[in-house]
Amino acid sequence: MAAHHQSAPDATRRSERSRRAIYDAALALVVEVGYPRTTIEGIASRAGVGKQTIYRWWSSKADVLLEAFLDMGEQAAAAAGQVPYALPDTGDLAADLKHVLRATVDELHDPAFEAPSRALAAEGVVDEELGRRFVAKLLEPQLQLYVDRLRAAQEAGDVRPDIDPRIALELFVSPLAQRWLQYTGPITYDYTDTLVDYALNGLAPR
Repeated sequence: MAAHHQSAPDATRRSERSRRAIYDAALALVVEVGYPRTTIEGIASRAGVGKQTIYRWWSSKADVLLEAFLDMGEQAAAAAGQVPYALPDTGDLAADLKHVLRATVDELHDPAFEAPSRALAAEGVVDEELGRRFVAKLLEPQLQLYVDRLRAAQEAGDVRPDIDPRIALELFVSPLAQRWLQYTGPITYDYTDTLVDYALNGLAPR
């Protein structure tokens, strides 16, 4: 009986080590060789596990990458002591939004983040089910942080009470995403600062 109790934690630890190795392998390969050339076989070889181990847990390389990418975000947030995470609220909405978007610019320029994120976004266009999971698990929780911050700004009287925060956030988040995805222009602090200024102050003369 004692032997049975001892083996279960060992198996759990082995399983967790394998899962972590698979995450690391998938993320590394996407950066090194690109998503099209990343394969289940390559991930298994890099992780030091059998191919069937991966297929037991995931149905495709996109599923592996999505879970690995979500885990990477959770690990980074935990390391930064940001669980649960919220947008800063210094009382200056423009400054807070600019701060967060500048951090996003840094993230978008980081190959470790950019390669898997771009691969998942592209794959989600042709694979509707994957795209919906990518949005539900990754994008919507992040967008909700903007909704919460904009609602706080409404309560403080810094944003009109009739504004729908979920639509308003798209004024600065969506242009950044489009520029990044379609390479229509440089991704810079000046650009995201300007998006915030335009969104909060409008285009028409006062």
